[in-house]
Amino acid sequence: MERTRLDFDRYFEVVMETDEAQAAEMTVEPGRSVGGPENYHADSDQWLFVAGGTGLVTVDGDSHRVTAGDLVRIEAGERHGIENDGDEPLETVNFYTPPR
Repeated sequence: MERTRLDFDRYFEVVMETDEAQAAEMTVEPGRSVGGPENYHADSDQWLFVAGGTGLVTVDGDSHRVTAGDLVRIEAGERHGIENDGDEPLETVNFYTPPR
């Protein structure tokens, strides 16, 4: 067993990794965005779980509102970005399979 604690105290941190998957925590501050049309993972799916806050996830040009409790899978090769348009930090847990 391996265990860690997520603190969401920085923008992005890989918190656990194996040969098959990688887990990271990410915090996007209000008014900020990350990624965008040039951001993609050629060989890895990204599973994004919203732990807190709200925002917009844009995948291949289509935007979708996300809130705490939502789980999004971004397929390998899909171009994507995340925007926090709320008043609180947008906290996400991201899994990459295989590791990016």
